Amino acid sequence: MTRQTYFIADLHLSENRPDISAAFYQFLNTHIINKDVDALYILGDFFEVWVGDDYVTALSTEVAKHLKVVSDNGTPVYFVHGNRDFIMRDKYAKQAGMTLLPEQLVIDLYGTPTVILHGDEMCTQDIEYQKFRKKGRSWWWPRLMLAMPLWYRRKVAQNAREKSKQNQTGKALEILDVTEQAVLATFAKHQVKHMIHGHTHRPNVHHYEVDKQTLTRTVLGDWYTQGSYLVVTAQTQELVSEPFAQI
Repeated sequence: MTRQTYFIADLHLSENRPDISAAFYQFLNTHIINKDVDALYILGDFFEVWVGDDYVTALSTEVAKHLKVVSDNGTPVYFVHGNRDFIMRDKYAKQAGMTLLPEQLVIDLYGTPTVILHGDEMCTQDIEYQKFRKKGRSWWWPRLMLAMPLWYRRKVAQNAREKSKQNQTGKALEILDVTEQAVLATFAKHQVKHMIHGHTHRPNVHHYEVDKQTLTRTVLGDWYTQGSYLVVTAQTQELVSEPFAQI
């Protein structure tokens, strides 16, 4: 059997969208569990919002249950934080059988060194967001937030989401997308020719010619209206979008 590795991002799981969580469970049953899968990578914004591992809901419990089945069946599950769930910690990761990874990490993908990341740090034209990101990923801000009462964190998260929607209104897509300068800098930083990320909700495969070398950037899609995943083997890479009913 051909070995495979799967990548997903930007599911934005929430109680308000049971169709997305149902499609995700079906995805696991169809493509991952009891299949020849080397790993499942979740590249951020898995949940619509995450206010702390102590906020236990029916959804978070059920998602953890399904992911634990994956890892218990021998397929490692890896998680890179996104801008919605960057304060997820080891307690929930352990419950779900996931391994938390750094913001950017080079993996050996069937002999191809590949940098994986959520991707929001490359949207450098969105100045307001980058200011928030710098604070949110600092050593002190997450600790401060997690020390606050749960009701307060939920209120902060709601206010931040409303402010984010207001800030995005009227902004050109180019501002919300990654910049070529940041992309090439990330390639150069890690000295690789292949990159996989999410965040922008604009699934595609981009190529860059630099110093007579071809660099490939694969962007994962979101799960608002369909399931989106990347499946990689030693010979192929396929970016797939499927209606929920067909997953």
